[in-house]
Amino acid sequence: MRYSATHKEETRQKLLESSGAIAKSGGFSTTGVDGLMKAIGLTGGAFYSHFPSKNDLFTAIVQRELSRSLIGQVARGEGFCRDKLERCLDRYLSMAHLQNPDTGCAIPALGAEIARADLPVREEAEHWMLELQRAWAEILEDGELAWALISQCVGALVVARMLAHEETQAEVLSASRGFLGRVVDDRLEQ
Repeated sequence: MRYSATHKEETRQKLLESSGAIAKSGGFSTTGVDGLMKAIGLTGGAFYSHFPSKNDLFTAIVQRELSRSLIGQVARGEGFCRDKLERCLDRYLSMAHLQNPDTGCAIPALGAEIARADLPVREEAEHWMLELQRAWAEILEDGELAWALISQCVGALVVARMLAHEETQAEVLSASRGFLGRVVDDRLEQ
């Protein structure tokens, strides 16, 4: 059976997409190569025609996922306005985002796992985190505030996901959203 010229790249992209979702919902290190490949309908042996190792796949997932971060979307868009920031924070610090880690931002879902990963994975994560911070620093005209905003968003999501009851989770998200709104308002008024 002949495959199209783009088949290998299409399969690689499916593997990245599927593996990213699996990693964000259940962890990357806990899922074997066979499980990752089975999710896209292939055998574990086919994996190595796409990536030399599972660690290389994790590096590619980190690159793909962090380059698409939800909190990066407002920073990468054309022009900045307060409404755009509000929409970004509302979307990021939402119950929908909290309850769907597989389709959400990889930073809170994979941060601890990235911290334990090999140097190439952490370097890829650092590259994208610095890109994100620079974009926010440009918007806010304050690099320190940019790191604080990113950290507050990610931390709020991590803490809220740890909690057992939706009411408490919503309280954490709301408190963080309110705090960030006040801080950004103060910054924009200066």
